[in-house]
Amino acid sequence: MAKDKEDAAPAAEPTPAASTPVAAAPTETAAAKPAEAKEAKPQAEAALPTANKNKKPGVPPRRGKKLRNHLRNVEKKLREVGTIPVKQAVAELKKLKRVKFDETVEIHINLGIDVTQSDQMVRGAIPLPHGIGKSVRVAVFAQGDNATKAKAAGADIVGAADLVEKIQKEGFLEFDVVIATQDMMAMVSRLGKVLGPRGLMPTPKAGTVVPASGDLSAAVKEFKAGKVEYRSDKTGQIHAGVGKMSFDEQKLVENINVFVEQVRNAKPSGVKGNFINGVVLSATMSPGIRISF
Repeated sequence: MAKDKEDAAPAAEPTPAASTPVAAAPTETAAAKPAEAKEAKPQAEAALPTANKNKKPGVPPRRGKKLRNHLRNVEKKLREVGTIPVKQAVAELKKLKRVKFDETVEIHINLGIDVTQSDQMVRGAIPLPHGIGKSVRVAVFAQGDNATKAKAAGADIVGAADLVEKIQKEGFLEFDVVIATQDMMAMVSRLGKVLGPRGLMPTPKAGTVVPASGDLSAAVKEFKAGKVEYRSDKTGQIHAGVGKMSFDEQKLVENINVFVEQVRNAKPSGVKGNFINGVVLSATMSPGIRISF
């Protein structure tokens, strides 16, 4: 009887062969998942460039049908109206407002200049009677008493060699206008490659270089109040902001008249024939309206 129990005991224990498949199954599954994930990741990354392959940078999304029809009707109406006086153009522009934010009112002037002639480049600065409706950050390169005057006049940033170094090494460009006293220009000229392409380089024509006999405080106050710089581009045109859509119509009309008159007075001596070929008024999100002068 004892012998029978000893013979039966080994038979009740699981054999190694029977336990092997149970332990191996999870190991194979766990090993398979990372392999599949590794294969799927490169495939997903490879698919991304393909999806955006035909998308061109800087191209806005397609407009909806309702908006396209609205803009088409507006442009057709403006073509039928043709060239209109400034006051009427401002009134029509306000009717075209369709966005919630306060749009900038822009003026675009087509000049009859030869852009290949350097002496026919038109550039200057205009203090508009009602400003441009936005806060202007003014940086001033000055030292000594001039630095004190600039700060008292409301300049946002005032410095000398320290400001030059900050712009060169840190790429600091938290300003909209740069003014410099004449004695600082030797130092500021080192920033030509940084400020020049951005239209921030001080220049006597724009009134941003103040001579020794000039009034630095007045220059700072004018730019803070909304003095607008303008410059003809490579196509012979001038583009500038002259106010906000929230301005009263009369204020916009006065700003526009002052701007155009100032540009007309800046006609280079070498220009023959018509100097101003056309003027267009627009807003940030509206089509242009041709105005007569």
